Amino acid sequence: MLEKTYDSAAVEPKIAKAWDDADAFRAGANAKPGADTFTIVIPPPNVTGSLHMGHALNNTLQDIMVRFERMRGKDVLWQPGMDHAGIATQMVVERQLMERQLPGRREMGREAFVERVWDWKAESGGVIFNQLKRLGASCDWSRERFTMDEGLSKAVLEVFVSLYKEGLIYRGKRLVNWDPKFETAISDLEVESKEVDGHMWHFKYPLAGGETYTYVEKDADGNIVLSEERNYISIATTRPETMLGDGAVAVHPSDERYAPIIGKLCEIPVGPKEHRRLIPIITDEYPEPDFGSGAVKITGAHDFNDYQVAKRNRIPLYRLMDTTASMREDGEAYAVYAAKALEIAKSGELPNESDVDEINLVPEEYRGLDRMVARTRIIEAINAEGLAVTVNDAEGNDIPYVEKKKIMQPFGDRSGVVIEPMLTDQWFADAKTLAEPAIASVREGRTNFVPKNWEKTYFDWMENIEPWCISRQLWWGHQIPAWYGPDGQCFVEKSEEEALEAAIQHYLAHEGPWKAWVQEKLENFLPGEILTRDEDVLDTWFSSALWPFSTLGWPDKTPELARYYPTNVLVTGFDIIFFWVARMMMMGMHFMKDAEGNPVEPFNTVYVHALVRDKNGQKMSKSKGNVIDPLDLIDEYGADALRFTLAIMAAQGRDVKLDPARIAGYRNFGTKLWNATRFGEMNGVARDAAFKPEDAKLTVNRWILTELSKTVDEVTTAIETHRFNEAAGGLYRFVWNQVCDWYVELLKPVFMGEDEQAKAEAQACMAYVMEKTYALLHPFMPFMTEELWEHTAERDGLLAHGDWPTADFSDEDAAGEINWLVDLVSGLRSARSEMNVPPSATAPLIVVGANEVTAFRMRRNEAAIKRLARVESIDPADVAPKGAAQIVVGEATVCLPLGNLIDLAAEKARIEKAIVKTEQEMERLNKKLSNEKFIANADPEVVAADRERYAELEVQLANLKIALIRIAEAG
Repeated sequence: MLEKTYDSAAVEPKIAKAWDDADAFRAGANAKPGADTFTIVIPPPNVTGSLHMGHALNNTLQDIMVRFERMRGKDVLWQPGMDHAGIATQMVVERQLMERQLPGRREMGREAFVERVWDWKAESGGVIFNQLKRLGASCDWSRERFTMDEGLSKAVLEVFVSLYKEGLIYRGKRLVNWDPKFETAISDLEVESKEVDGHMWHFKYPLAGGETYTYVEKDADGNIVLSEERNYISIATTRPETMLGDGAVAVHPSDERYAPIIGKLCEIPVGPKEHRRLIPIITDEYPEPDFGSGAVKITGAHDFNDYQVAKRNRIPLYRLMDTTASMREDGEAYAVYAAKALEIAKSGELPNESDVDEINLVPEEYRGLDRMVARTRIIEAINAEGLAVTVNDAEGNDIPYVEKKKIMQPFGDRSGVVIEPMLTDQWFADAKTLAEPAIASVREGRTNFVPKNWEKTYFDWMENIEPWCISRQLWWGHQIPAWYGPDGQCFVEKSEEEALEAAIQHYLAHEGPWKAWVQEKLENFLPGEILTRDEDVLDTWFSSALWPFSTLGWPDKTPELARYYPTNVLVTGFDIIFFWVARMMMMGMHFMKDAEGNPVEPFNTVYVHALVRDKNGQKMSKSKGNVIDPLDLIDEYGADALRFTLAIMAAQGRDVKLDPARIAGYRNFGTKLWNATRFGEMNGVARDAAFKPEDAKLTVNRWILTELSKTVDEVTTAIETHRFNEAAGGLYRFVWNQVCDWYVELLKPVFMGEDEQAKAEAQACMAYVMEKTYALLHPFMPFMTEELWEHTAERDGLLAHGDWPTADFSDEDAAGEINWLVDLVSGLRSARSEMNVPPSATAPLIVVGANEVTAFRMRRNEAAIKRLARVESIDPADVAPKGAAQIVVGEATVCLPLGNLIDLAAEKARIEKAIVKTEQEMERLNKKLSNEKFIANADPEVVAADRERYAELEVQLANLKIALIRIAEAG
């Protein structure tokens, strides 16, 4: 006999072991001969990771599709694996070394540190896989891959070297996001912009040679409101420390205020007076005339917008900081470099980039200072010299003009420090060229986004794509396969041996000073001294961009690659469309070709799920204290309840607002199914292999079989079209309402009756329906359904390998009759509940306007109606009696007289009190929602929740008023 209650903590490990013992999820398990393939690659979680709600949603949706297709007999592969997560993993291990008071990364050296990271990975890197197994993820765990395993490393080498030799990877100097804590370039994804309290300082840049001009401001009608002689141009900046590297001041071409001084030079008001630098005043479309003074300083080496202006206008780029974001200390005296920069400014010629990079324009007094300390010192010096723009304070004194304002500041998401735009030498991929086939694929419908609106996001980014910075100044990762000769010549090969051979051939074939040097090294058996390897590693996203084909064995031509590529569906969050999805498309289509040489997309569908937020719609964050740990939820409610909750709330394009109370509710849903199974067991329900749906005679059985087929159709279509919430919703309605509530209730008289033939049919039919129900529900609630499957009959295999049900039965007459009965009884129960009728009270039922079919149904189902709706008798009438609750069912009106059922005076008082309370709450909400200040400043999720609550109260008030009218009529 089935246990009285379902114990998820006991059942889940047992079922997981049964799956594991049977190797239930291996590639091809349960595949029918000649079956199509269905492949999903898991978005590889970081090796440092642990299960969070985003993982839980993402992997639940993948698992639903995988289990569904496996039960349909397809050759399924769900490929698991982990990402080495360069910066995150290096951070974890460095922190561990610090906590244990062990030598740091630089003290122990690169080789020892990398070995230490591998040790850490072996010890604790697989935590998240065990957590995913607890969730029920049915990956082929025997095929686990890692972005730095031997096979994937081979793929990375093949791709890098191939792209380099095709001219699609190159080394160059560009502006990148620089993390001063980790001393590496990072991707846009690893930058978190936050609104912080900031300042904007207004400074005067004096015109060279003491020149002056007439500065004129006009109002909207062209009237002059200010006219004065000035010997300076005013700029505003939030980053005074970068003034040291200014290359120009820019104004908009249409800004008439500065027309007289375009092309002239102005002086940067920082540093020794005798060596002040002069920079040109230029025009560009970037400055906004109505913002600040309309003039902006151009510091191309430390600002992304300025970088574009500088490139357009051939303005030199001067790097001011070192890798820790301290002001540079290297090179000669400031005076020497200031003189060189002045020559460059006067010549208008753009010098060689490497020559400019040697120029350190930081005055001696600021060298070595942290950038924030330098900022304070620079502001103090400008103010002391009287070159700050001033305004009057409350007492009429001149004070420096400093605006306090909110600014968006970039932070490293791992380090937490302010990111510095930095001009550095990096490796880049030609993303624009690689993107073209990937754009065409989506444009032409070979790869589709679901929901479709995400295609616009994809196109917007791909069609304006910048070169991809693929190098990182880390030690943990794929070291770039590039070696440099004594003259800086670069050799890119798959191994050091191949690079050395290429270098030897190069130097011996070219006359020059290095030929003899190389010959000498070779004669002295010192070839290892010829080359120096590039120390940088590749961006983590470079290796994960190869994931759909590298995990299948590429570049080797493996059977798995031939069978399972391309994959079918990619399930991902919207936040990595740019950084992972787009790059997989680019790499897949460049390296994977069909027999005719045409690019092959890595997947045909990209399903983009939304965020999991807290119950109030707030984004989860540690700072808010609203993070929900999915493992805690699994411990409390079971994996099935969590999975079903996530699925039923995963409407396309809508964030999931997760309330643990909802999970408790869907645990009750599982309990309902469990109890229905126990009810069947107690009433002799058992699998009958001879049962055929078409032979069923009882109307109630033919009804449930029809509804079962409809549900099969609904759920199948919903999963196929990635409408997981609709699939779960259809299952919920069928299991809870139709099976557990109505079918069980309607079978009770059959099981307690004397008709043995009817009883036997009901027992066999219920067993059949429950078996199909377990199968339908299995992709959503795999643990409980597998347990029920095993318990309720002797079977050959697992439910995970069972057949997906087919929609092969229909009897609309039977379905129509029982659904009519359900609507009738539900309506009567609802009316009794609304009018607060005591459960034990009975009354006659008056039927008005019934046609022959309804009259026949009334007679045939009279016993059920009386039992289920607490009705004394059923009588026809021409007119509805006064003071009766009326329910329209089909063409008939069914009336329930209230006079003898309730205390009318007490009920009237109760309803009036409820109306007052409801109106008061509506008035309170209406005041909030009518307050423009509240709407403008409140969190959008809070406003939406209040509006939703107001709409609920409107419906509630309307129902209360209808109930009050009924009371009045009955009195």
